[in-house]
Amino acid sequence: MGTSAKDAEEQRAPPSPSPTPDVLPEYHLYRRRWVGLCAITLLNVVSGMALVWFGPIANDMVIEFGFTLDQINWLGNVVNLIYIPSSIILPYLNGRLGTRGTCYIGGVLFVVSAWVRYAGTTRSLSVNGAYTLIVLGQILAGLSVPVFQVIVPSYSQKWFDLKGRTTATMIMGVANPVGNAVGQLIPPLIASPRQSLLVMAIIFTAAAPVVFLVGEAPPTPPTYSGGQKHPSLSSLARAMSGRTPRDDYTYMSMRQRIDFAIVTLVFGVLVGVINAFTLLTAQHLEPYGYSDTVSGLMGAVLLLVGLIAAAVTSPLYDRVLTHHLAFSAKLFCPVMAACWLALIWEIRPNNEIVLFVLMAVIGAIGLTLLPAVLELAVELTRNPDGSSAILWASTNLFGLICVLAEGSLREGPNANPPLNLHRAVIFQGVFVTAVVALVYLLEGKQTRRAVDEEMSAALARTSRSLDASGRTNVEVREVQDERPSDEMQPVRDVEKQDERTVVP
Repeated sequence: MGTSAKDAEEQRAPPSPSPTPDVLPEYHLYRRRWVGLCAITLLNVVSGMALVWFGPIANDMVIEFGFTLDQINWLGNVVNLIYIPSSIILPYLNGRLGTRGTCYIGGVLFVVSAWVRYAGTTRSLSVNGAYTLIVLGQILAGLSVPVFQVIVPSYSQKWFDLKGRTTATMIMGVANPVGNAVGQLIPPLIASPRQSLLVMAIIFTAAAPVVFLVGEAPPTPPTYSGGQKHPSLSSLARAMSGRTPRDDYTYMSMRQRIDFAIVTLVFGVLVGVINAFTLLTAQHLEPYGYSDTVSGLMGAVLLLVGLIAAAVTSPLYDRVLTHHLAFSAKLFCPVMAACWLALIWEIRPNNEIVLFVLMAVIGAIGLTLLPAVLELAVELTRNPDGSSAILWASTNLFGLICVLAEGSLREGPNANPPLNLHRAVIFQGVFVTAVVALVYLLEGKQTRRAVDEEMSAALARTSRSLDASGRTNVEVREVQDERPSDEMQPVRDVEKQDERTVVP
């Protein structure tokens, strides 16, 4: 059957204006982008510690504070729970206050949450009083997590070009899981849970001033999409419901709406299960004779091996696999599902080597796909803040569901071994496998990249035409800025040693 005019319109990418001699855009790269990237990365590392800090020392917390294991689990659950509404509000705040103003709020939450949490270690407090303060500190920390996590794709789009955007998203995007790894490693190494909360307070307070290094948008964007108006979460809701005009930059076809729903579900489940497992690592492994230290190392290996894999693969996504984000998800997701299934049989006594290998494979694939999927979501929606908020909210929702479900599947004290989570491991393996099957329904058309490439090619053609006619050629340059980005003016005459043409 032939394709109807309506179907053809549905598949059409949003129109992009071509540059003309009268309106010739300039695209600049500013070296200061790396300062903001490093700042957001560090802030995400620190914020990622709050979720898993109590997991590796759960049994020690029970002994020292008198809490139950379920109460310890809720110290992580509450971070996931508060993340969901706060991540939905974040795009609105970012639109009203800008990237820098939003980060200031996160810095204040860092300091307040750190010392409220530490106040719960006062020995004169009752068990309920101590728990209330620690939970309150975790709630405030949970409010700060999406501040630095949701803005990652938006910052990459504002400051980086096509050859560095995925790498930038990788560096900032995997920082939160790296924080999870650090949060797994540090607590078991400290003498007592009370002292570990003091160390945590010092880390959060020391990191807060880094927010002053995060810049707003550059005066001249690096790409066409980087210069577009900041879309809101309501804009994404209109696009998903089919109420956006077809000539709008954020218009989504029916195929793109289905793809984004699939991406949200698969990303949410895969990352949520990883978060749940890292939170419950000690409870999964200690019934089989593994120590707190080994449990912490298992979670750390999962995340740190993933960091190395993501560092290797993200430049490939930027320069080699630029048009294959969806294909990589179809290739790697089944391998991850197989690893989760394998844990059903491999979590047993004296099996450290196999478990470390499985954790390493899950981490390598998971963090390799993380920046690719975040970028794919923006490709589908052209809405970096909105898509990132939805994706990260889904991970926290499914992480919370998994923690609650797995806690309810814990065996009793008379089981062999007592209090084991074998049924929970079966649940997570089957759950992941069922959801991963949906990835093969994904088309994953990269509309944003197509528009950016079209604009860059048109600019290059127009620039060559002007140069041939004897008029001044316009290039895309990397500019060495000496003032904060929101105070700089666009630079057109740059010294030769500070130029780098990035348009072919």
